Amino acid sequence: MIHSLKAVVFDFDGTLAIPTIDFNEMKRKAYEAVREVYPALPDMNDSPLLEWLDMTKGQVPADQFFLIDSIDTAAINAARDVELEAAARSDVFSWVRQLLSELLKRNITPCIITRNCTEAVRIVFPDVDKYCPVILTRDDVPVVKPDPDHLHRALALAGCSPTEALMTGDHLMDVHTGKAAGTLTAGVCSGEATREEFEAIRPDFIATDCWDLFLQITP
Repeated sequence: MIHSLKAVVFDFDGTLAIPTIDFNEMKRKAYEAVREVYPALPDMNDSPLLEWLDMTKGQVPADQFFLIDSIDTAAINAARDVELEAAARSDVFSWVRQLLSELLKRNITPCIITRNCTEAVRIVFPDVDKYCPVILTRDDVPVVKPDPDHLHRALALAGCSPTEALMTGDHLMDVHTGKAAGTLTAGVCSGEATREEFEAIRPDFIATDCWDLFLQITP
């Protein structure tokens, strides 16, 4: 089926890169940083950081709107500190460059969409531009996945429609993003989610990692 693909879109951490980010620590540090600016914070519970941040800003009273930029800056700076520290301890998986090269040889555009920051991606994968023509981090888009707009923007840059693309990631969110955007979907068990968790949401493919996925979709 690889002949029908024009783009494969990858998540980054846990998908192409060895996962090292402690998301609970990131949320804790962001919460503490924002609390110094705006003490009346909603609980994080199980909300991802960026969604919690949007909820927090949405609850700021009109007479305190002047605090929104400070809230945003405090949270993002705290998150970035954790991301950069984790990036310094990470690397891409050993097969990543070969995989992306094989896709390029087949005129399939490798793309990356990630909720991580650009600087962290480039620390982990300094030669990423050689292998991946389309990279959209959270710094590059107005809304991040699971909003399908993040994926649609990558596909527009790759010059293909959703029906010609495969969204791949280690998190259930990646599969939900692909389904919402109208692409094929693949879950890889190299990071967050287990095979059983992927089976429950029925992506088109489930693989041990992206290299195993490549072997599945290559005739």
